[in-house]
Amino acid sequence: MTAQDFRALHHGDKPFVIPNPWDAGSARILASIGFPALATTSAGMAFSMGRLEGTVPSADVLDHCRTIVGATPLPVSADLERGFGESPESVTETIRAAAATGLAGASIEDHTGDRNAPIYDHTLAVERMIAGVEAARTLSQDFVLTARCESLLWGETRLDPVIARLQAFEAAGADVLYAPGLPDLDAIRTVCAAVTRPVNVVMGLPGRTFTLDQLTEAGVARISVGSAFFRVAYGALIGAAREIRNTGHFDKTAQGIGFADLESHLAPFTET
Repeated sequence: MTAQDFRALHHGDKPFVIPNPWDAGSARILASIGFPALATTSAGMAFSMGRLEGTVPSADVLDHCRTIVGATPLPVSADLERGFGESPESVTETIRAAAATGLAGASIEDHTGDRNAPIYDHTLAVERMIAGVEAARTLSQDFVLTARCESLLWGETRLDPVIARLQAFEAAGADVLYAPGLPDLDAIRTVCAAVTRPVNVVMGLPGRTFTLDQLTEAGVARISVGSAFFRVAYGALIGAAREIRNTGHFDKTAQGIGFADLESHLAPFTET
């Protein structure tokens, strides 16, 4: 599937699910199940490296992108957080470097990385997005740029400022719009109706258990799961380890997937 095919997925008759692997194995398993595209997860990547989210050096992030891109034939969009720097110029450099890894797209967010001032002011946020759009448009290959408004994850409770930020990102030329943390279907429906570009919604956050049919009706174009699959996997690991450490029992370790089943997902991508 090409980068152009990836763009076309956002304009289909129904939304598509783009799951978030954190290594080559999880990427291949998700591809084997039939998902049409993949997206990286900054949190899952960092945790799998034993680091906190937002602390992985840019070179390691790009190496990770190459790993996920190379693991399957599917198009991959990367979670590039704030773009390895604050300035519009840093976003330009980030998009160019990301595209060189073979990515079909990426997201840039307006979270600063500073808990005391977590969201870029409006003017700078828009200038950063304009820079990202211009960089993407000058690439030799198609590149789908997703603009993320992060304020709902950092204390914002009003929907109007979120919509205003997304509309500004749309005017800047972003291909996909994304505001993680939308609280309910009414909010999702309102956001989708307020913009004309495809909207991504993330599932897997506490209290967000909407169905594919409900999200389709709300007007969503793309559905990701963020770090949810990673947290499910590591939750099972921690639960099994605690059972052994605290009780001396090994019941949870017997609940793991069988070798044959696991290998059936990996075999199509493994050279013999």
